[in-house]
Amino acid sequence: MADDLDFSKPAGSPKPAAQPAAAPQAPIYVPAIARAFFESTGKEEEVAAGTMFFSEKDKGGFFKRDKMYFLIEGQVGLFSQGKPIGTVRAGQIFGEMAAITESPRSATATAHTPCRVISLDDRGFNNALQKKPEFALMMLGMLIQRLRGMMAKLSGIPNAAEAKESPRVFDKALLASLAQGLGDPAQQRYNKGQVIMVAGQTGALMYVVLEGKVAISIRGAVVQFVGPGAVFGEMALIDQSPRAANAAAETDCVLLGINRQVFLNLIKSDPTFGSSLLTAVAERVRNTAAGLN
Repeated sequence: MADDLDFSKPAGSPKPAAQPAAAPQAPIYVPAIARAFFESTGKEEEVAAGTMFFSEKDKGGFFKRDKMYFLIEGQVGLFSQGKPIGTVRAGQIFGEMAAITESPRSATATAHTPCRVISLDDRGFNNALQKKPEFALMMLGMLIQRLRGMMAKLSGIPNAAEAKESPRVFDKALLASLAQGLGDPAQQRYNKGQVIMVAGQTGALMYVVLEGKVAISIRGAVVQFVGPGAVFGEMALIDQSPRAANAAAETDCVLLGINRQVFLNLIKSDPTFGSSLLTAVAERVRNTAAGLN
């Protein structure tokens, strides 16, 4: 489970059946992009060996509990219930999940050796997104890679009774501005029960719900509801892989279809959008990870 929540490492996934060798893909996590992002608004700090950065369940630590870190030099140990679960090495980030989702820490982080780190609080993070929007794209790619891996590990059919409402990405003002900016041609109407997308399809659009509610399902069971201001379909748009779930109109609804180029422009021009989308996807990762326990 620790591997599923460590976004600085390649995703683990079940071994596929033997297939012809494919061209190697560029790594999703690029340390240089992460370092440039942290350096854009953060400052370097020296940390003594044995220092606790944060502890699980927000029980305190040397730094503020809502910070995330980029490790320049040294090693940091990750522990859960006193047991080692991983090591952070130079060039990796840590503490990002709790900072992005504002959730309790899931592990304790302690400096194994003297370390040099760059830390960001929430204000620094949002300011850095304005300067380095490519970091948001990289993080979204890592989160979605993990989410796809977790969904493949889910055994049986999800419990539909536990389906949650998707976090809102756009507030009312931003939603109205987006709808006005993209115009009527981007709006799509669906009647209750109508299928919007099917798992396995190529994803050309991400959708923002303007009115109504959409049900997201996996293997026939509803796992999430998406209401006004929330988004769905972004996974296929970001990593350009087939759709991972089905979507159908739970009620009559109006959606805003966003293609990849518009999506990239939004990430680059509006850090609030990038930050909110990161939070929404990170929450999905947490909820899915909880389903694997």
